[in-house]
Amino acid sequence: MYRPLADSIRPKTLDEVVGQRHILGEQGVLRRIIQGGAIPNMIFYGPSGTGKTTVAEIAAARMGRPFHRLNATTASLADIKEVMAQVGTLLAPEGVVLYLDEIQYFNKKQQQSLLEFMENGKLTLIASTTENPYFYVYNAVLSRSTVFEFKPVSPEEVLPMVERGIRRMGEDRGVTVTCEEGVADYVARSCGGDVRKALNAVEALFAAHGADLETVALTLEEAKALAQRSAMRYDREGDDHYDILSALHKSIRGSDPDAALHYLARLLEAGDLLSACRRILCACCEDIGLAYPMAIPIVKACVDSAVQLGLPEGRLPLADAVILLCTAPKSNSGVMAIDGALADVRKGNTGDYPRHLQNVHLDSAGLEREQGYLYPHNYPNHYVKQQYLPDAIRDRVYYHYGENKTEQAARRYWEEIKSKQ
Repeated sequence: MYRPLADSIRPKTLDEVVGQRHILGEQGVLRRIIQGGAIPNMIFYGPSGTGKTTVAEIAAARMGRPFHRLNATTASLADIKEVMAQVGTLLAPEGVVLYLDEIQYFNKKQQQSLLEFMENGKLTLIASTTENPYFYVYNAVLSRSTVFEFKPVSPEEVLPMVERGIRRMGEDRGVTVTCEEGVADYVARSCGGDVRKALNAVEALFAAHGADLETVALTLEEAKALAQRSAMRYDREGDDHYDILSALHKSIRGSDPDAALHYLARLLEAGDLLSACRRILCACCEDIGLAYPMAIPIVKACVDSAVQLGLPEGRLPLADAVILLCTAPKSNSGVMAIDGALADVRKGNTGDYPRHLQNVHLDSAGLEREQGYLYPHNYPNHYVKQQYLPDAIRDRVYYHYGENKTEQAARRYWEEIKSKQ
């Protein structure tokens, strides 16, 4: 019977698990919990192929309880009840361990059905999710669980598993295996920290040599062809989407063109042109702003060109825009000013409009009284001092000039004019 390579060489002990040294190292808290045998309800959070299922199986074996595995994408309440029916019987006198994969796909009622058994200790729940559990798992389940984050596995840690997989495939096929230099390393580096993906690539390499009965010669060209784009971890509705956008924006804000281009490339390689355009426009207004006002129409033109061109050509104007923004002077005075104004409005700090700012339609409606508005263009330098804010907040200051050449020049200009009145 066929077994995927990733399953056939799945680690049986914690020492065999690759990666996750922060929780499974010699003094890692998860290692010590599992070794102690008194395992609480846990939620494993992290990308695919990082060992969540493997560690759950090792933990269940340590407890000595029957292990049941359900996938929330296909399981139902009936499946949960079937597992719970074993509790207290000869099959599971001490309770069961339930590994629930992709728990975020269970609705509230399904998740709540677990609570009764979690409370009395008859069920030890080990759930996994690729999404942030604090967003996707209900509080009642979270409050009864300990969350552990699993991180992408480094290429150096994936490499021994790739080499082991190559040896196992050769033994199973009964063939002599030769590898061109760099094959195993390329597969390990192209999997994006997903061990399962790396082992699937090894299987695919051997499948391409299905007709070779005695010797299998794996080449770097084949590895590159099979592993292309496999390092991408991206879901337009998941955490990766927002993480990449955040990383792009913060790299622009931090004036690092190399990092910004890297995250832009990841978005474009995933085909997400529009998200990249929106975030670049936002960064332009939020973080460059008044330090280089012309950046806004320039970046807008680049974005329009990218949308009109589509991919792959659209990468060209977007790369220009990102480099321009990274190397431009920075100012957040505009966003700080509008956020301050919004905070006052939301708190109710408003007040009536000053009479001299009201629309003259009031006069024509029979409410004639002296408006008192001073028309700035009738005065020197097109400026005259008068109150514009409502009385309740007449002294409020939202905008503070940024410490860049453009805004400081504007500050000096207006200080000179206003000092004359």
